Amino acid sequence: MHASASSSTVRPTDATASTRPTGPGRLRWRVVDIVVASVIGVASGLIFLLWNIGYLGPKTLLEPLLPGVQGLLDGPWLFAGVLGALIIRKPGAAIYTETLAAVVSALVGNQWGGFLTLEAGLVQGLGAEIVFLIFFYRVWTLPVAILAGTGAALAGGVNNLILWYAGADATFTVVYLISTAVSGAVIAGAGSWALARGLAATGALDRFASGRERTQRV
Repeated sequence: MHASASSSTVRPTDATASTRPTGPGRLRWRVVDIVVASVIGVASGLIFLLWNIGYLGPKTLLEPLLPGVQGLLDGPWLFAGVLGALIIRKPGAAIYTETLAAVVSALVGNQWGGFLTLEAGLVQGLGAEIVFLIFFYRVWTLPVAILAGTGAALAGGVNNLILWYAGADATFTVVYLISTAVSGAVIAGAGSWALARGLAATGALDRFASGRERTQRV
């Protein structure tokens, strides 16, 4: 009786462990990954649209204080890729969600033009993606999220300096890059990490590793 009870206790544990994604398979996209990543991208694009207008007021106040400090306002355009990657946890998630958000913004129309908006989304998503790649898509902690937000900000910041601030002096360049990096780290990095944890706590992400971690902690 004792031996039988022991074996019955072990089997479910082993079966559960065998169903956990391991190896290359954990990096393959599922249909649910595509659907949820698309929802994140579209929803983020709607936030981009609001911020395309909303940032104008703060920009008018910040620019006279110190040229380049308007980079502090970049964060709301950078979070989609970081959030998408933290939830989906698959290669390309950061690029996909950030670029899709840019597509939504471009389709509705904004002051920067369609192609340049798409290009900016791709560059920003790549900046975040590289950070997650460096950690082999295995580490999803707050520090890594902050690094990813910073990566998106610096990639986007350099892109903006080339396209929109060509000829800017050294002071503007340094202030702008520091400002956008801070915004990316706080809003796109820490903010997305907190949002992903909040969504996981509701049970909405139980089909993802990001959601199952919540269950394991409990």
